[in-house]
Amino acid sequence: MASLKDIKQKITGIKKTEQITKAMNMVAAAKFRGAQERMEEFRPYAGKFSGVMGQLSATANPNAFPLMEEREIKKSMVLVVTSDRGLCGAFNANIISAAEQFLEEKKSQGIEVAVGCIGRKGHQYFSKKDIEVTIEIVDCMAKVEMVDARTAGKECIRLFLDGEIDEVHLLFGRFVNVVTQKPTFKKLIPISAADLTEAEAAEEEQAGPKATYIYEPDPEEILNILMPMYVNVQIMAAMLETACSEQAARMTAMDNATRACTDMIHELTLAYNKARQASITAELMDIVGGAEALKG
Repeated sequence: MASLKDIKQKITGIKKTEQITKAMNMVAAAKFRGAQERMEEFRPYAGKFSGVMGQLSATANPNAFPLMEEREIKKSMVLVVTSDRGLCGAFNANIISAAEQFLEEKKSQGIEVAVGCIGRKGHQYFSKKDIEVTIEIVDCMAKVEMVDARTAGKECIRLFLDGEIDEVHLLFGRFVNVVTQKPTFKKLIPISAADLTEAEAAEEEQAGPKATYIYEPDPEEILNILMPMYVNVQIMAAMLETACSEQAARMTAMDNATRACTDMIHELTLAYNKARQASITAELMDIVGGAEALKG
């Protein structure tokens, strides 16, 4: 059995850890509220953007737009959005695991693969693997900015137009609620008219009756301008979703850690009391035995 001093030191150490996890939970809760507000403000914009793109692409000729070119897939890339920091449970691990499954599936089809990383955790993992990392954007998730989304979007478009990559998929942690954050894939490039039409239908279902738009200049000219912006908007939305999910996952992880500390302190306190009682009993037995010996 551990000595009283050892048990007391463990209790003291765990109490300090409990204070840290409580503080981290509070910090994550404060950051979560801000991240959730930004995400919820951006969601309608991203949805409406996709809806407008869906209307424009419905009558346009896909062959007229380089970013809509469907071609034989020889090399595929997944743009993985993770957090920069850890201590958020299995959040990053789940995203990375989904990315690995995607890459293995592509490899099994004889397709070359590459990875783009937004967020330090994903970059740290894939940079150690035998895989091509084409995009590296780190230390950007504490405060999500459009400039980082544009940088990633510009590189994705360049790789596709230069023929280095034949398709780009976006992988991020979609925020469902405080308990659930789901790794989610979205095809980013080539831009699919069918996907845009689905987005438009979803937007109409939420917004109500369908509106009729008059475009000036012609839709094809507008599409040429909007398509790169569409890629940037989708990446920005994914970054905001991941940032919000990260804080929610950290809140849950720190809450679980605090509860675990409380349980350990309770168990160690019981062990400490038992050890102290055993020590007192042993001392009393020594005193009684000594007294009996003196009587004899």
